[in-house]
Amino acid sequence: MIENIRLSFQGIWAHKMRSFLTMLGIIIGIAALISIVSTIAGTNEQIKKNLIGEGDNVIEITLNGNGGEYQIEYEGLPQGVPVISQEQKEEILDLEEVEQATLYQMRQYADSIYYQDKSLDGGMVLGIDEDYLDTCGYQIIRGRGFSEKDYKNSRKLVLLDETAAANFFEKGQEIGKTIEIKGEPFNVIGVIKKTEEYQPVINSIDEYYTYYSSNSGGMLLIPNAIWPVVYQYDEPQQVSVKAISPEAMSNAGKKTAEILNSGINSANDTIEYKAKDMMEKAKNLQQISESTNRQLLWIASISLLVGGIGVMNIMLVSVTERTGEIGLKKAIGANKKRILAQFLTEAAVLTSIGGILGVFAGILLAAVIARMSAMPMVISIPAAAAAVAFSTVIGLVFGLLPSIKAANLSPIEALRRM
Repeated sequence: MIENIRLSFQGIWAHKMRSFLTMLGIIIGIAALISIVSTIAGTNEQIKKNLIGEGDNVIEITLNGNGGEYQIEYEGLPQGVPVISQEQKEEILDLEEVEQATLYQMRQYADSIYYQDKSLDGGMVLGIDEDYLDTCGYQIIRGRGFSEKDYKNSRKLVLLDETAAANFFEKGQEIGKTIEIKGEPFNVIGVIKKTEEYQPVINSIDEYYTYYSSNSGGMLLIPNAIWPVVYQYDEPQQVSVKAISPEAMSNAGKKTAEILNSGINSANDTIEYKAKDMMEKAKNLQQISESTNRQLLWIASISLLVGGIGVMNIMLVSVTERTGEIGLKKAIGANKKRILAQFLTEAAVLTSIGGILGVFAGILLAAVIARMSAMPMVISIPAAAAAVAFSTVIGLVFGLLPSIKAANLSPIEALRRM
């Protein structure tokens, strides 16, 4: 076997240009396969990053009714939907897919928010618990957050996001100011923003409206303890949970919704909690992307087939050229099996080298594509190993016919052609 490999390298080196041209089809095919697999993986990562943000595994579980999110400000308190208890929150936190959880009340399109003669249109008001900022990935950039005493004493305090702050104040002038929410005075104590790794990547105006149009006026956060003073008592909360990983998001959302729905006793069977599963949406987009790219993989595979035919043609030429060598080996005792093994090994070595070069060329091509399309570059080691193995198989399959022809040569006829 080792002797056959040594002879194969000698034959390849003796005909360098011919060997390279023979390998070229294999190199191109493998390079195309590796770059396409890398592009598929990179596209999938980019889809996840665009939809849920890098590092953000947060799922919103909202109350739904009559085919859409339940809007308490328009539809009133839903009958048979209790306030989420601390016991239910603990049950959610006990789920193996859940890392953190937070409860909050929400007004999606809040009105009657003023600072002096300015009003906030299209803003969102949330009554949050102590876990909201950490769970949903917000950080304080100016001022402070809510303290335990703020919750205990039901203090009228408010945090603004950067959009709401910019609508009311000059940058850096927010802290200590008083704004009115539904006629109640609230003291601004801090400004927040999403941690950078939690922010989705926005690549188009359509994506901007997907993520930000619903609260174009900004967001105001108040302690949930003060919520009934401004809005209503016994108002069901929404829930956000942070999953342990992006892959766990779907199960985390579904299981949380099941826990919450177990407490609903409403005559309206359309009222239920549902998870806004961005990961599920990402998976659907990934499937569309992958189905398109699979077609490209089949096209790339055709070039491997062409490369295999090229190997077979060159090996047939090689057998013809080396007729005398084959006859001499048979005359001194080489049997059919040995001749067959030699030529099969030569074909496999040739395509294996082509496969290895193709992998490196594919990685280089994938890097260029990733840079040009601003996508993450993802290289699959198993795919690279499988590509080299596949190229070896191509050599064995397409080298079989020339090898059989060489093995079946008559030594007398072969020596006569020398």
